[in-house]
Amino acid sequence: MTSFDSSPTLNVWRALLALAVVFVMLATTGWSAVSHNRGASTPLERALAAWERSDIDGHRLPDPHAPADRITQFFDTLSAAQKRTLVQRHPLAVGNMAGAPTWLRYDANRIALGQARTVEKHRAHDKRLSDSGRHEAGRRMNRFESLMRPERQILAFDPMGPGRVAEVLGDLDHAQRVSVVVPGVDTNVLTFQKTYGKYTAPRGMAKALYGEQHLNSPRTRSAVIAWADYTAPVGVGMDAATAKRAEDGSVRLDSLVRTLPGSSKVALYCHSYGSVVCGVAARKLPSRVTDIAVAGSPGMRAGSVDGLHTGARVWAARDADDWIQDIPHMEVGGLGHGADPVSRGFGARVVSADGAIGHTGYFQPGTESLRNFARIGVGAYQDVSCAGGGGDCRNVSSGSVPA
Repeated sequence: MTSFDSSPTLNVWRALLALAVVFVMLATTGWSAVSHNRGASTPLERALAAWERSDIDGHRLPDPHAPADRITQFFDTLSAAQKRTLVQRHPLAVGNMAGAPTWLRYDANRIALGQARTVEKHRAHDKRLSDSGRHEAGRRMNRFESLMRPERQILAFDPMGPGRVAEVLGDLDHAQRVSVVVPGVDTNVLTFQKTYGKYTAPRGMAKALYGEQHLNSPRTRSAVIAWADYTAPVGVGMDAATAKRAEDGSVRLDSLVRTLPGSSKVALYCHSYGSVVCGVAARKLPSRVTDIAVAGSPGMRAGSVDGLHTGARVWAARDADDWIQDIPHMEVGGLGHGADPVSRGFGARVVSADGAIGHTGYFQPGTESLRNFARIGVGAYQDVSCAGGGGDCRNVSSGSVPA
């Protein structure tokens, strides 16, 4: 794939196409594609409220929304028995509490998943539900059972609605480098992993990246997070054409990065709409984020790398067969996501995606895109292969973070 700058005529046609797409979206989905029941409390909200009312051996518990270092200090004062007590009493709260010990969050989420599985098991046999409702409950029950297996390291979990989840591969507490995979549309607890086409799902992407990083640099202590802990758009509708979901997701992504244990360097891998999330978050992210790599991006809500206001290196990849190249890379009245990250004028480091077939093939083992992402993740920048076969992506000015 070779990046190029569009002609003025082509830009006019793309603008007209963008407006046509908008009208189709409005006709088929309306201005609001998702209805919200703002009056109902979620399981996580109820869990946090119960935490706030509770105590441990007569001592009040800290505000669950307190800064992570304050939560860490609190847990450091507890005995092993007290920690186990809080996990048993408040699994969903502890499992999602930034600053709580990583291993404790894993244990807590395993319990929370078990509780959620029990709920879905009852729903799967509830005759008051439709056949499709019971089938959906059965699928969620099986997914929760898979996630709660002893070898899984679930860092965050919320069973509400489509569900949110984040999973760690590797030793997060002692990692020198942490990679975070940020997926795009139609990401939820059921699509978090797949049996067929597994490398198109967040867990499969993260697993492939983790394996490739160890092949590339066996001595580097790395960890990878499959991060589906935001509410992604459903389908290519109005939510996917605006930044609303990305704005909400960017807050959660920034919180994740800021509260990771240790002082590891962090690389973000943002696929499709996930690159919109990363683009919106870029200016707020801490300096430990050294690299932002986007793949199959519809745009990053910016006209150039400079517009992202980040010191991180910005990398971009797109396969020649990816349909995303045919969408208008522009923003009009809040619709669309801005300039094409692989265009020459954007200023990203464009890497080879050879072997990646279509929009979801970037993390397929054996592809140059996966190899490049792994090299970026372990800091082997000199080995990254650039689009077009040159070496310009290793030398461009985007990003000022030292190696």
